[in-house]
Amino acid sequence: MLPAIVAPSNRPMALPRKLLLLIAGLVVAAAPARAAEFYTEDLRIPMAEAGPQGLEAFLVRPAGTKRYPLALVSHGSPRSFDDRATMSAHRYYGIALEYARRGFAALIVMRRGYGTSPGGRVDSVGGCAKAAYLPAAAVAVADLRAAIDAMARRADVTTTGMIAAGHSAGGLATIALTAQAPAGLVAAINFAGGRGSRDDDDVCNPDGLVQAFAAFGKTSRVPTLWVYATNDSYFGPDLARRLHDGFRTSGGNAKFIAAPPFGDDGHYLYAVASRAQWTPYVDAFLRERSLLGRDILSPPDPLPPPRQLNEAARTEFARYLASMLPHKAFAVSPNGGYGWRSGHVTADDARRDSLAACMKWSPTCTLYAIDDRLAEPAPATSTDQSARAR
Repeated sequence: MLPAIVAPSNRPMALPRKLLLLIAGLVVAAAPARAAEFYTEDLRIPMAEAGPQGLEAFLVRPAGTKRYPLALVSHGSPRSFDDRATMSAHRYYGIALEYARRGFAALIVMRRGYGTSPGGRVDSVGGCAKAAYLPAAAVAVADLRAAIDAMARRADVTTTGMIAAGHSAGGLATIALTAQAPAGLVAAINFAGGRGSRDDDDVCNPDGLVQAFAAFGKTSRVPTLWVYATNDSYFGPDLARRLHDGFRTSGGNAKFIAAPPFGDDGHYLYAVASRAQWTPYVDAFLRERSLLGRDILSPPDPLPPPRQLNEAARTEFARYLASMLPHKAFAVSPNGGYGWRSGHVTADDARRDSLAACMKWSPTCTLYAIDDRLAEPAPATSTDQSARAR
């Protein structure tokens, strides 16, 4: 059995690991500058259907001692089934951080069959011609509800005043969740929501997908925001409107935004690199419902590059800083060699592999940074050739 993830109610929750993010100022005009920290934690969500392993999850919230309202962040589904195993909750850290900056405890939960969450094809929609979206949505909602139940037992999170946000298949799951009206859910955000895209502008049983959203609208009364870029290759503008109209006609509460074209494929608007494009939609939606505080914490200050790096290597260090895939690490040698890795399950894995990558250029490498903080000044030199990157 999994240990219950419940913090003691009579004292602040113990912090087994902090990701220190120094904040330089505030985004909100006229707000005074101040510093802040964020707290992160890797979790396994107990769920009987997921077996003893539970569901993979990752939490990020402001580092205060109060209870923060939950923001439940839901991921999409790749077109290739084999790609599901490569997914990780850490990959969505940058998205979750945007909600943490706005005062939420953001939880990314990997639904059954994704990342290290067991489940195989439990959320399959079946054959393409008759793709069945409602049973698949029910599976996803069960996973999300398990995450909500786990968070409700914590001392640093409250499900009162919680929101849900999802992208692609996670957007469909989020809207399906609103149809069940879990206690405490006050708003939901759907970015490019849908299922069944097997190629550009090719969706399995699109009429069935419209009918599924219409079914959600029959019982959904939570205010929802729908954002679809007009050049989305998964769910084009005509289908996106049909999904929204079916939901609204059945009684759902939705605001639809047809976002301008984004890059080569608007399906990927909802990303860290493009947060300047999509966060204003979220902020306006939350502010209209008094769910957004006056202060929005700004992103962390970038770390200074190691002094020994040349201009080309400094560009590579900038790529490291831009990577929002914890856990990550950057190693450097006295002569300017370097190596870095990101998207690792643990900080120790990232540390090991970045040192191994650096040792391809020099036998004496030290760890410079872990995640978004400088490494502790310690004898981190390694010449362990067995740690070389594969």
